[in-house]
Amino acid sequence: MKPFDVVAQLRIESGKRWADVAVSWQLADLRAVLAGDVAMHFLVRPRGGSKTSDLAAVAIAWLLSASPGARYFAAAGDRDQARLLVDAVQGFAARSPSIAEALTIDRWRVTVKDTGATLEVLASDLGSSWGLRPSGLIVDEIGWWDDTDANRTLVDSLLSSAAKVAGCRVAVLTSPSAPSHFSYGLREHAERDPMWRLSETPGPIAWMAPEVVAEQQRRLSPAMFARLFLGQWVEAEDALVDAEALRDAVRHEGPLDPKGDAVYVITLDVGLKRDRTAAVVAHAEADQVIVDRVAIWQGSTAEPVSLDAVEEWIVEASGRYNGAEVIADPWQSVGLLQRLRVRGVRGEEFAFTAQSVGRLASALFNTLRDRRIALPDDEDLLDELAHVKLRESSPGVFRLDHVSGRHDDRAVALALAVHRLQTTRTGIAMPVAFRIDPRTDPFPPLPPPDSMSDYADPGDLTGDLGDVVF
Repeated sequence: MKPFDVVAQLRIESGKRWADVAVSWQLADLRAVLAGDVAMHFLVRPRGGSKTSDLAAVAIAWLLSASPGARYFAAAGDRDQARLLVDAVQGFAARSPSIAEALTIDRWRVTVKDTGATLEVLASDLGSSWGLRPSGLIVDEIGWWDDTDANRTLVDSLLSSAAKVAGCRVAVLTSPSAPSHFSYGLREHAERDPMWRLSETPGPIAWMAPEVVAEQQRRLSPAMFARLFLGQWVEAEDALVDAEALRDAVRHEGPLDPKGDAVYVITLDVGLKRDRTAAVVAHAEADQVIVDRVAIWQGSTAEPVSLDAVEEWIVEASGRYNGAEVIADPWQSVGLLQRLRVRGVRGEEFAFTAQSVGRLASALFNTLRDRRIALPDDEDLLDELAHVKLRESSPGVFRLDHVSGRHDDRAVALALAVHRLQTTRTGIAMPVAFRIDPRTDPFPPLPPPDSMSDYADPGDLTGDLGDVVF
């Protein structure tokens, strides 16, 4: 069966034939990929551009027009994305009886019953691709793969494997991401190399409702909207918060007294020598995160931060703030969390991974941008937030960062608090092992320290005590 005859049988969800509803740029891309005049294609489309569905149409056309035993491969950034392509093939088959009769569709493989031709779906996180001899290769959403050496190597492996087989065709289809992403280098190569065809479709896609596009523009950062809906390769903005949003976030003068029915968290970012240890006390009111107190301990190579001092501060703060739970990265604080639990303070580890730090950065960015946070008028806190950057560790995944000579310790502790409060919303304090009544007891003093520079006096959480900066 000829490829275009296969496509003529494919029906979309409405029951109409794909070929009857496809617009000019879809038809042009499909004809170019199936005709084979150019072996390799780099196709760029914005969100809503029928990327995975059209790749499924290409895959089915390749399979049903292939010689016996032909092997096709499709690569995606992860197993979930890889599965979407198989689901799209399954959808076409379910709506197109003649196609369904010809194919056997498994979880990660599609096989033509009469010829044995196969399409195998690979995820970038599933081992090596060296040694493949593909009849055709599909690469889905390459612009949104994690920007890692392993993924660069995988793409090189796949494309070099395609070069080994005469007549092998390649279709790369993606939404644009950042010009610094490795996929942009392949896009530039495709633009100038005669073996490649580059096709870029601008957005927004015509069939997307204008009000939907407008809502996405209000929700997304300008760079992300430009990528996803305008089809532009742009770098992400790297500022955590703009000056206006930061000014709007300042809602009170300084440390707040606890409220009897509020649920508080204490979040901790531990640094002992070069970095600092930061603690944030916060609670939620409706959709607002209220930052009650912020504390910093400054250490040095010669005199690291005293975790004993931090422990005493947290014990007293937890008691005062309704038995607040402590959230901390266990890397340098696992022993501290264990000791706190022994002393009746609930503690939970928050492991820092590429994904989790991305969630922290996103939570803090969105909360500041949407004016859903109340900060104290703390000059050092505001100065730090004004200079914290968002670094894109992989497309659409960000982490908090700082330039040389500056810090992001307060910002990390604040992001932990925002994330925790937004994922465990409640307005009633949980029962705890012990509790100091804030209406009758003053904030308890700490034992006399060996050095006042070791820790903050909880009786004055806004002062400046030697090396302890608040």
